[in-house]
Amino acid sequence: MEGKGAYNRSSSVQAVGSLPAVALLERMARAVPLPPSPELVVIADYGSSEGHNSLRPIAATIRALRERVGHERAIFVFHTDLPGNDFTALFQMLANDPNSYLRNDPAAFAAAVGRSYFEQILPADSVTLGWSAWAVQWLSQVPCAIPDQVQVAYSRDAAARSAFAEQAAEDWRRFLTMRSRELRPGARLVVLTMATDDSGDFGYRPVVDALYGTLVDMVDRGLIRKEEFRRMVIPTVGRTRVQFMEPFAKGGCFEHLSIEEFELFHGEDRIRTQFKASGDAHAFGAQWAAFCRASVFPTLAASLDGAPDSARSVKFFDELETGVAARLAVAPVRMTIPLAQMMLVKGD
Repeated sequence: MEGKGAYNRSSSVQAVGSLPAVALLERMARAVPLPPSPELVVIADYGSSEGHNSLRPIAATIRALRERVGHERAIFVFHTDLPGNDFTALFQMLANDPNSYLRNDPAAFAAAVGRSYFEQILPADSVTLGWSAWAVQWLSQVPCAIPDQVQVAYSRDAAARSAFAEQAAEDWRRFLTMRSRELRPGARLVVLTMATDDSGDFGYRPVVDALYGTLVDMVDRGLIRKEEFRRMVIPTVGRTRVQFMEPFAKGGCFEHLSIEEFELFHGEDRIRTQFKASGDAHAFGAQWAAFCRASVFPTLAASLDGAPDSARSVKFFDELETGVAARLAVAPVRMTIPLAQMMLVKGD
């Protein structure tokens, strides 16, 4: 990520999209089996980024748990993300944001772990409730170059699409395996992630077109080299309903986990709603460009030659954001935002 709070400032799409799953997480907090006192009640936040979008779901979870355990029992929250995540921004958010779950709960404690969720992050059988929002669409690695796109969902290259699908299947199984190790028997894990809907739509098509078109223009203007552009890939996949369910196809269970609730739905495009109220096409383009900058620009910039924090990298961010915003402002259409939410249970 770009760091310095960039994701916190520009992730409203993710925050709005997570709301249905927050309600599911809160409901699970009222039903999940709890460890016997005085053992810790552990909540794991898988893929926390800089923390802003974790505040509401974790606070709701703790409030629901307090109804069951009172106000003195310790509740421990582990926020996890990759080692390069801006954990300083996360801890500043926890300390200073008025909506932080730490502000009025002296028995709530927070820690962070810098490790990939494709590994075991926490001790075996330790997690009571797990939460992961807008994270598991990211692959563990780029399986191959995409010759005609930066987002494989809109590539016409069959070999690239197949390679990404295989990587996504392997990564989903690995994610589930690692979480099964960490969850206590009876624990729940709520996952909210990008998806491909039942009509085969990954969504975000105008955004992807604006992003790819701006990169092509930057190559033509000599701002990035063709070799750098060819390396640029966004390693995310929107899995289909069938792909999410595949590990559970035999007997309904995988690594002691089962899916008890699953829903594919379209998230709300609040940016478009704001445009309809204001008529400000410039703001529409700027907000979607900021969303791209916070979520995928750092991944694309990693393909540039030279230091990641160089003046050239900064110019890349700024030029790409300006170009994407201008293209989207021309036609402020509603974005399709396919999402999947699910609740997984670990058996005894």
